[in-house]
Amino acid sequence: MTTATLVPLSEYLSTTYHPDRDFLEGQLLERNMGELPHGRLQLIIGNIFENQRKHWNTRTSTELRVQVRPERFRIPDVTVQRRSDPQDLIVRTPPLLCIEIFSSADTIHEIQKRVNDYAAMGVENIWAVDPWKRLGYYASTSGFQQPEDGVLRVAGTPIAISLADVFAELDEA
Repeated sequence: MTTATLVPLSEYLSTTYHPDRDFLEGQLLERNMGELPHGRLQLIIGNIFENQRKHWNTRTSTELRVQVRPERFRIPDVTVQRRSDPQDLIVRTPPLLCIEIFSSADTIHEIQKRVNDYAAMGVENIWAVDPWKRLGYYASTSGFQQPEDGVLRVAGTPIAISLADVFAELDEA
C-alpha cells in the first residue's frame, strides 16, 4: 500500500526512514518490499555485482537515494555505478544501471513510473526482475522486453547475468 505525506525537501534529506522512501515533489512514497523473494533476489543480484566489481569496474549499492530531478528522488533496489562516478552520499550522476525487483504488490504500471524517472535522468540501462513470475526485463520508456537468451547484459561492458542462474539460487533459499 502506498502512503503519501507532504514534507519539505530539506526534511526528506535530513531524515532517515526505515525503510527509506521515494520523494516526489514533496510526497513521500513507501516502497513495496519486505518479502522473502524480493529481499533474497536483491541480495543475490547485489552479490553478483559485488563479486565482479573489479572485473566490471563498478560499485554496487542497494537502496541508495538517486536524485532523478531536483525535487524527485527514487531508491532503486540495486544501483550500479561506474567506479569513475562521483562517490556522493546521494547519486546525482546517472548510474550505469538501475535494477528494480518486483514485490508481490508491484504492478508493471508502478514499475514503469520508476523506469521513466531513471530514463529521464539519463540512466541508459534499467532492468526489472520479477521473482514471482521468474522473469527479467530490459526496461525503458517504451516498456519491458525480455532478453531472448535469458541473459541480462549491459552493452559495451562485460556485464552479463543469467536469469536461470539467479532464479536457481533463489530457489535454493
